[in-house]
Amino acid sequence: MHGRRFRAEHRHDGNRLVAAGWPGVDPEWSREVDVLSSSGADEPGTVHRWHLLDNGAQLSRRGLVPQGTLLCVHGNPTWSYLWRTLLSAGSEPAHPWRVVAVDQLDMGYSARTGRFRRLADRINDLSDLTAALGLDGPVVTVGHDWGGVISLGWALAHPQQLAGVVLTNTAVHQPAGSGIPPALQLALHPAVHKWGTTTSDAFLRVTHSLANPPLPADIRKAYMAPYRGASRRTGVGNFVADIPVDASHPSFPALRGVAEGLRGLKVPALMLWGPRDPIFSDRYLKDLISRLPHAQVHRFEGAGHLVAEDRDIAAPIFKWLDAQADAGGRSAPEAASLGGAHAGAVGPVGFRPLWELLEEQAAGPGGGDTAVAEIAGDGTIARSLSWQQLDRSILDLAAGLQEAGVGRGSRISLMVPPGVDLTVALYACLRVGAVVVVADAGLGTKGLSRAVRGATPDVIIGIEKALAAASVLGWPGRRISVQDLPATRRRILGVETSLAALGRQGANGSEEPPSGAPDPDTPAAVLFTSGSTGPAKGVLYTHRQLAAMRDTVAATFGIRPGSRLVAGFAPFALLGPALGAVSVTPDMDVTAPRTLTARALAHAAAAIDATVVFASPAALRNVIATRDELSGAGHQALEAVKLLLSAGAPVPEPLLAEVQRLLPRASLHTPYGMTEALPVTDISLEQIQAAEADAAAGTVPGAGNGVCVGTPVHGAQVAVVPLTADGTAPGTHPVTEAGVTGEILVSAPHVKEAYDRLWLTQQESISLPGWHRTGDVGHFDAAGRLWVEGRLAHVVTAPSAAVTPVAAEQAIERLDSVRLAAIAGVGPAGTQAVVAVVETVPPVRKAGPAAPELAGRVRAAARGAGVDVSAVLAVPAQPTDIRHNAKIDRTCLSRWATRVLAGGRPGKP
Repeated sequence: MHGRRFRAEHRHDGNRLVAAGWPGVDPEWSREVDVLSSSGADEPGTVHRWHLLDNGAQLSRRGLVPQGTLLCVHGNPTWSYLWRTLLSAGSEPAHPWRVVAVDQLDMGYSARTGRFRRLADRINDLSDLTAALGLDGPVVTVGHDWGGVISLGWALAHPQQLAGVVLTNTAVHQPAGSGIPPALQLALHPAVHKWGTTTSDAFLRVTHSLANPPLPADIRKAYMAPYRGASRRTGVGNFVADIPVDASHPSFPALRGVAEGLRGLKVPALMLWGPRDPIFSDRYLKDLISRLPHAQVHRFEGAGHLVAEDRDIAAPIFKWLDAQADAGGRSAPEAASLGGAHAGAVGPVGFRPLWELLEEQAAGPGGGDTAVAEIAGDGTIARSLSWQQLDRSILDLAAGLQEAGVGRGSRISLMVPPGVDLTVALYACLRVGAVVVVADAGLGTKGLSRAVRGATPDVIIGIEKALAAASVLGWPGRRISVQDLPATRRRILGVETSLAALGRQGANGSEEPPSGAPDPDTPAAVLFTSGSTGPAKGVLYTHRQLAAMRDTVAATFGIRPGSRLVAGFAPFALLGPALGAVSVTPDMDVTAPRTLTARALAHAAAAIDATVVFASPAALRNVIATRDELSGAGHQALEAVKLLLSAGAPVPEPLLAEVQRLLPRASLHTPYGMTEALPVTDISLEQIQAAEADAAAGTVPGAGNGVCVGTPVHGAQVAVVPLTADGTAPGTHPVTEAGVTGEILVSAPHVKEAYDRLWLTQQESISLPGWHRTGDVGHFDAAGRLWVEGRLAHVVTAPSAAVTPVAAEQAIERLDSVRLAAIAGVGPAGTQAVVAVVETVPPVRKAGPAAPELAGRVRAAARGAGVDVSAVLAVPAQPTDIRHNAKIDRTCLSRWATRVLAGGRPGKP
C-alpha cells in the first residue's frame, strides 16, 4: 500500500498541509499511508491514515540505492518534523539512507483515532505501519522521548530486520529510589493535566522553550502547526497520562518488557544526549548504558531535551553508520570497541598493576619507612603511613568497599584532598575494579558540578565540604564520608558510612581483600581535563594505560623506588606510591597552585629529604616571589633536591633560571603533555637555553616561533599534520619535517582509551589511525625538537595567513611592564584582526585600550616575532584556568575584545 503524496492544497482533518511552509522539509518527502490496525485499542477492520516524511521516492528518482532504512519515531509533543536533518542528510549521495519519519497516531498530521492508545498499542501501531510499507532490513531505529521506548519496542519485535538503534533523550526505566521528574508530576496532576496538555497549548510551549539556543520563530511555528485546537491535542494529553508512574499503571508491563529486553540486544547502539534536560536527566542515560553497555555515547554539553534542535545530530549519526559499515558485520561489542582504544600503540611488556611496586616496598626491608605524609602549617608531619601501613589500609578498605557493594565497574567520585586518605581510597578502589572519577575543585563549582553529573558516579567519597556540595547541588551517587560524622550530620548529608568505618569493617569482616592483577584492558579511571579550552572532558584510562604512564615517567625521569617526591600537583601525589616513591603534599590549597610558598615547599622537602619536586608554573612563580621568607634550613632542604618537574603551561626560561638558583643541584625539566597523554615530550633548562640560542642565531632550521618542549619521552612517537591557511589541519599524512607547522599528534602506550561519553569527540581525536590529535599546534626543528605554537582553536585566521599565538606572546612577555600576554582574533574567519591583550606590571586599574606608549612597545615586540597587531588592550588580570592558574582563556578574550573594539563597555573579560 503506497498511499498518496501530500500536495500544497491537500486538506487533512480541516488543516491545510503546506509542506513547503515547513522550514527544512522538502515537500517531496511528505506522504500519507492508509494502514489496517491490529491494535486492541481499535475495532477489527479499522484503517488509520498515517502521515510520514519519507525520502525513499526521492532516492529512487536520483538513482541512489539506500544502504538501509532509518525508522525515526518522535515523542510528545513533537512530530516527524523533528527528524528533518536526517532526511536531508540521508538524501545525499555521500551516504544514501532511506529515512522514514513517522507521525504517531493522534500526533502530528496522522489520524485522530478517538481511542486512548497505550504504550503496547503504539508499539503495535508502528509494526502495522512498517508492514504496510513493506519495510525490510537493514533497519536502524531512531527515537526521542517516548518515541525512544516505542522504537525500542519495535526493535525487539523485529530482530531479523534490525541493524542498530539510536536513542536521544529517552528512558525505559524509573531508577529505584527516585520519583518521576517534577515537570511530569506537574503535568500529571489532576488540576493541571487536561488544561495544560489538551485545553491549552501550554505543554507544547513549555517543551519548545527547552531548546538551547531558543527555536527560531518559523521553526517553533512549524512544531505548533499540527496541534492547533484542543481536538488536535488529545494525543498529547493521552501520551502524558500513559506515563507509567509505578507498577500499578496499565503500561508498566509493556515498559518493563522493553527495559528488560534491552539487556539481550546485541546490535550496535548510539546514544546522543542533551544533559540540560529537566525530564530525561543523566540518570536515565546511566540506566540505558547499564542495559546497553556496548553503546557508543555522546553527551552534547549545553544541549537539552530537544537535542536534535540544539545540536547537529545528523553528522554523528551518519558518521556512526559509516563506522558500522567499516566494522564489516562484527558483533556489537566488537564494533563498539573500534571507537574506543587508541589504535597503533604498543602496550607495556609484562603488565604490572599500578600497585605492584607499592606491595614490593611494603614487603621489603624498608616496609616500616614512611610512604605517604601530610605536612602541617608549621612544617611538621601531621600524618603519615609506612609502606606496610599503607598496603594494609588499602586492602582493609578494599574489603570494606566490597562488603558495601562497590565492585568491578562501579564509578567512584573521589572528592578528597591529596594526602593519606586520597591515596588509600584511590588504590583501594582500583584494587576492587572500580572506576575512579577524578574531577577536582580546580574546575570551579559550575565545572565540577557539570563533570560529576556527566560521569554519573555510583558513589561519592568526599570530605564534609564536598558532601555538602553534593547534597545542595543534587549530585548523583551514594555518599561516603572520609571520617566518621555525628549521626545528625550524617543524616543531613545523606551519608551512608565512612572510609574509616569501611576500613574497620574490612579489617574485621569475612570479606577477603581482592588479590591478583585486574584485566589490564578494563576501565580504571576517568580523569577530567582542566576546562581551559571549553567544558572539562572526562578522559577514560584502562589499568594498562595507567601502568604505562607510571612506566613512562619512571623511564623518562629516572624516578625509582626510594625516590622522595614533593607533589604540588595532585596527579603526581597519586602516582608516587605506584613508582615506589615516598610522596608528600606541601601545605597549600591544591585547587590554587599559586598558594604554594617557598617556606611550605622547603618544609615538605625537609620532612622527607626530598629528591624530586613537582610544581606548576604558577606555583613556581609564587615560590620565587616568597623566597625571602626561607630560613637557612629551608635553603638547605631545597639544595638537596635533584629533580624538578613543572608542567601544565609553558614555563618561561627566566623563571626556570630563578628556580635553578633556589635549587642549585636540581635538574629542571618541563615535560609537555595533557590529561589525555602525560607526558609526551621532555626538555631540561639547559636544553631550553640551547634551543633558544639556536633560534636566536638562526643556525638550526625550524628553531624558534614557539615554546621548545624537547623530544618525545620513552615509548612515545610525535608528528604533525600540516596546518592550512584557514586555520585547520585536515590532512591525513603525519610529517616530522623541520619547519612544517601543524596539529601535534602523539602515539604512545599511555595515551587515553577514550573520551568518556564523548563518542564524536573521540572519533575526531583518532581520525588518523594510530594517532591521538592533541588540538595543539607546533612544528619540529632540524634537531628533532618540538616547538609548540598554541592551540588549534586559538589560531587567528588573518587575511594574509594563519597566525599561531605563542611566538608573539613570548616576545611581548619579554617587556618589563608585561606579566602575561595573549593573542586573540577579532572578526570573521579569514579576515580576523590580531589583538594583543596584556596583563601589566603593576596591574592596570580598569580593563580597556592600552596606553599609547605601551601599545607601541607591544606592537613592536610582536612585529619582531613576525606578527602585525591591530589593537592592544590591557587587563588587570588574564582569565586563567583554576587548576593551573596559567592557561589563558583566549576564546573568552576574543569575545571580550570584540565587544570593546565595537565601542562596548569594557567590563571584565
